[in-house]
Amino acid sequence: MTALDLARHGLVPMSRPPRPVPGPATVAELLDAPLAADPDRVLLVGRHGRHTAQGLDQAVRRAATALRGLGLGAGDRIAVSLPNDDTIVVAFLAAMRLGAVWVGLNRPLAAPEKAYMLRDAQVSVFLGDAVTAREVGSCLGELPDLGRIVRVDPDGDDEWSGLLVDDDPGPLVPVDPFAPAAIAYTSGTTGFPKGAVHTQHNLLLPGRVSARRAPVPSAQQPATPVMGVPLPLTILNLMILGPLAAYQSGAAVVAMDRIDAVGMAEWIRDERVTTFAAVPAMVHDLLTHPEVTDEMLESIEAIGVGGADMPDAFRRLYEERFGRRVGTGYGLTEAPTSVTGEDVNLPPVPGTCGRALPQIRIHILGDDGIELAAGEVGEVCVGPSDDGDFADTYRPMLGYWNRPEETATALRGGLLHTGDIGVLDEEGNLFIKDRRNDLVIRGGANVYPAEVERVLHDAAGVAACAVIGEPDDRLGERVVAFVERAPGATVDEAALLAHCRANLARYKVPESITFVAGFDRTPMGKIRKTALRDGAARLA
Repeated sequence: MTALDLARHGLVPMSRPPRPVPGPATVAELLDAPLAADPDRVLLVGRHGRHTAQGLDQAVRRAATALRGLGLGAGDRIAVSLPNDDTIVVAFLAAMRLGAVWVGLNRPLAAPEKAYMLRDAQVSVFLGDAVTAREVGSCLGELPDLGRIVRVDPDGDDEWSGLLVDDDPGPLVPVDPFAPAAIAYTSGTTGFPKGAVHTQHNLLLPGRVSARRAPVPSAQQPATPVMGVPLPLTILNLMILGPLAAYQSGAAVVAMDRIDAVGMAEWIRDERVTTFAAVPAMVHDLLTHPEVTDEMLESIEAIGVGGADMPDAFRRLYEERFGRRVGTGYGLTEAPTSVTGEDVNLPPVPGTCGRALPQIRIHILGDDGIELAAGEVGEVCVGPSDDGDFADTYRPMLGYWNRPEETATALRGGLLHTGDIGVLDEEGNLFIKDRRNDLVIRGGANVYPAEVERVLHDAAGVAACAVIGEPDDRLGERVVAFVERAPGATVDEAALLAHCRANLARYKVPESITFVAGFDRTPMGKIRKTALRDGAARLA
């Protein structure tokens, strides 16, 4: 897209780093190094495919040809809602070679949620499994830009494989690493998701930094590290921290299609997985399930844990298994991915989420926009680091798709304004004091109360409602709702939960609904959620 196109979609062009960053400049070049090093080494494994470096490059070329045949080119949006398998990685890499814009749709999203994102992003091609293709097909009347739905079903009626007939995509246009490459939807504070737009430069940088910081392999470590990815690859951050990071550090990728403890253990055992990232509940189950033996997990060197608060009991379990502390960090979709990380080799600092990663500098700003000194509380803002190997290489998102006002607010002053409240100590450790917009993190999944509240408000018989997170030892938090009935209404919990299940992903549906006679409100009429957390609601 040109600068004019960016402005038309409410986006802001980013300045280019003054010097090149080591490594591939675009995702289109990602496989060049593995191909040159060892074309016969296995790089990607899924339930339905196993690819060497050379085989993966050929598969990506065939997929790029197929996507081009469907009319996709630079700047066109392609949405994908598939389970973890080799196909989703191949399709992503193919889209990047065309300069297309990737939109991952998490499979658990309800049909209305998927339709909203497809409509908002003006998607022209959708790849989905049998279930998600049927869901999207039922909403076609609401999707004027969607020209083609392609079923991906290796065990059934598979349209996708029939398109993979040629591995010569023809002359490809040069890919601009600073053009829009992906839209990652994050649940909006207004109740509707908004799409954070990232460039190929953004997508690659976290992996480059991670590869540069990786420890020198020891004699005991395998020659080829193997990264498992059990969390959904439809989530852009998982694609960034999974395949894109792995291929820059020389690791192979296993797209794990099971998240139950036994299923993950089988993948780990069969493919000799050395590392993977998961949320605490998944790791807890893996380490405690009676059918998971030590032998099944013997290849694991470390597990990255994030996405949720970690109870003390889980921290102790992790330390007993791996002999070191589990580190904490801080990140967000708009960054993208991680902003800080804790060095577990240093003495612990209670309450911190670590220090800024090498490419990043954290700024704490006051209400007047002036940077605050260490120890002062303000808004957490993110910008490029000033020194080191990655000085001035970081760039935030281009903005929110078709939301110019929110883009201007988030990127004012050339920094990414997170909306989170925090403080830095003298050593640069970040402490988050308040989550932005009352975000609930349930088992690693972000749930914005406003989104759930919007759905509840749409139900008959609801006069007012509020959604909060309630602490939970396993999940970190549970989603709970409070509802004030409209005068004369008789709506009950079962009816409201059924309404939520029809319109929300399962993990967003409240686990309980408490009916109240009224809410404690501010002078401006806003519900005081602190009263709900303190148990001060007036029961109906």
